[in-house]
Amino acid sequence: MKNMKTKLFLIVLLAVFDAAYAQKIVYSESDKDDNRKMNFEIIGKMGNNFLIYKSIRNENFISVYDNNMKQIEKVKHEYLPEERMINVDFFPYQDFFYMIYQYQKRNVVYCAYLKMDGMGKKISEPMELDTTTIGGFTNNKIYTVIASEDKQKIIVFKINSRDRNKFIITTKLLNDKLQLLHKSILTMPMDERNDNLGEFVLDNEGNLVFSKFYRQGNENISKAYIVVKKATNDAFDFYNINLEKIYLDELRVKVDNYNHRYLFTSFYYNQRRGSIEGLYFQAFNSINSKAEFEKAFVFNDDLREEARGDANKRMAFNDYFIRNIIIKNDGGFILDAEAFYTTSKANAWNRWDYMYGSPFLSPIDYYYYSPYYSNWMWRRGGNNQSVRYHADNLVIFSFDKNGGLGWNNIISKEQYDDDTDDRISYQVMNTGGQLHFLFNQQVRKNLLLSDYALSPDGAITPNPTLKNLDRGHEFLPKYGKQVSARQFIAPCLYRNYICFAKIDFN
Repeated sequence: MKNMKTKLFLIVLLAVFDAAYAQKIVYSESDKDDNRKMNFEIIGKMGNNFLIYKSIRNENFISVYDNNMKQIEKVKHEYLPEERMINVDFFPYQDFFYMIYQYQKRNVVYCAYLKMDGMGKKISEPMELDTTTIGGFTNNKIYTVIASEDKQKIIVFKINSRDRNKFIITTKLLNDKLQLLHKSILTMPMDERNDNLGEFVLDNEGNLVFSKFYRQGNENISKAYIVVKKATNDAFDFYNINLEKIYLDELRVKVDNYNHRYLFTSFYYNQRRGSIEGLYFQAFNSINSKAEFEKAFVFNDDLREEARGDANKRMAFNDYFIRNIIIKNDGGFILDAEAFYTTSKANAWNRWDYMYGSPFLSPIDYYYYSPYYSNWMWRRGGNNQSVRYHADNLVIFSFDKNGGLGWNNIISKEQYDDDTDDRISYQVMNTGGQLHFLFNQQVRKNLLLSDYALSPDGAITPNPTLKNLDRGHEFLPKYGKQVSARQFIAPCLYRNYICFAKIDFN
């Protein structure tokens, strides 16, 4: 009996000890050049090391950190072109990664790649993927590069929109060795003056999927199509989205590779510039090219009351934007959205002031397509007038494979910052059994990183303060990245420098 009590005590003690160290943080030290103006991109984890790209005064480095976030290697890429980089994308694999970059030399924009090992050193010479002749100097990236979920397909494409009535879209579909599988040059008729192209995704079969929609000025979407470019076809297939008696906000698309379908979703309205009524979604089967379901989910009064913050109940969701869509294996999906808005002395904010579209997505430049980006390198520029950015409550929905609501819940928060939105908003960490929502909270004039865990049944639990949470570090969670099943890298501001924190989830 005594032995049983001893064992029970040890089990409880271990459980308490384990819970106390459920999330542990280790910080890197800042280099003397790692100031706030440094551009960076978190590449990922290879072996036991973590790789981060840094760009400082047109010099490019790969910093390699060990498990204690000690820098063990800093590789300068002297073999990259002297010309200023326009854009860099990284595609990590198990023991190597591709760096696909764009730069301009005279009136030509080049798209090229390097293959690098887990220590940030090149294992191939720079190889050219494509070139584009342009009329002058550009700050915008010409090429968009997207990988499929399994990383077996990568597509490089560009959109020439000099003729506003007829876009020329050039695509190059590559395999995981960056060998060309298929090239297409296609014409996209832009029949209406206010036709637009939406978010692009690539499925595991190499099919390119996006939306085409009609929006008059900054109004809601009144006409829309699903557009599919099959991997080896040289044509677009168009499928009408039924918008009878409703208007859409911004169309988001997510690939469900396991169930062979594409999920299109958006907030919707019953009238132009009205209040948001609910969520529209359609599951489009990629095999038979038909809609499996198309639904409009109406927000009820109870949900509006919980979500509204300082807004009145009718306008409860007018400041919300869809942030993440997470596909479950059974075809169900989780969707989260955040209340995001700005205030200033000069203007009252409303949803249509963002040149339309989500504040999480930068405006599209149709000279050549420049899609949304959400990393530090391409963050929003400054503003001539003082603006306060707000990121408040976030609402989370779980739907089954047929679009039926399973549950919904809300995380209450109130964040703001002046002249920048770098330290507000949140990031999601998926540990398999839980989703962790990471964001800063103001505690006695200090910003502390908080962790709210979401269980599969929709219950939300605020976790205890993370171990080794140094108040001298201000986290930038929205620019963080999950690098393994239970590890997350987040950039931090420390004094006037940028460093990086590794968070281990037990």
